[in-house]
Amino acid sequence: MSKKTVTKTELADGLVRDGRIVRCWWGASHADYADYHDNEWGVPVDDDHRLFEKLCLEGFQSGLSWLTILRKRENFRNAFADFDFEKVARFNKRSVERLLKDAGIVRHRGKIESTINNAKRAKEMVRDEGSLAAFFWRYEPAKKNRPKKLDKATLYALSKTDESIALSKELKKRGWSFVGPTTAYAFMQAMGMVNDHLAGCSSRKNVEQARKAFVRPS
Repeated sequence: MSKKTVTKTELADGLVRDGRIVRCWWGASHADYADYHDNEWGVPVDDDHRLFEKLCLEGFQSGLSWLTILRKRENFRNAFADFDFEKVARFNKRSVERLLKDAGIVRHRGKIESTINNAKRAKEMVRDEGSLAAFFWRYEPAKKNRPKKLDKATLYALSKTDESIALSKELKKRGWSFVGPTTAYAFMQAMGMVNDHLAGCSSRKNVEQARKAFVRPS
């Protein structure tokens, strides 16, 4: 993926115009972000492996920029069996040592061990709840709890919400790790549980249409 900076014209309220496309400011800050912003962020997901991936990568992102994680995502997928938690749950101490030598990922022992732990917890969740998707989508915020208009200042204030606090608390109760309220909310944004594209962003309408057509798992 090209790392060339996206040509941009700054607008008001955290929006940036690139030709005919208007993006949230962060989606226009690097070319690496543009495709992710336009085609993935906020689009609803119900595939368990992709949900597990998104939550694990948000955990790896803690203390780092998302750009770092995004640029390493394919390496993470190769390292963690495409985030097939049935396979990751079988990783052992030798696997941890192998991953600590993998320069393509974030070599943080705690986060690597957390991913293996969370894979085991994911298996338990599927056993108990039917799927990860069925569990996670229960935490979708009610429309009345969402901002009437989302601008940059409002988005910054949404680093965590009542729903992400509740999700984090339940995950920790079930033995998951690196799933604090802020990480949980970033996960909710990424998986499409909320539409946090700013008002006026070209992707906001597309994401909202996808969310309306999406059948919530049960």
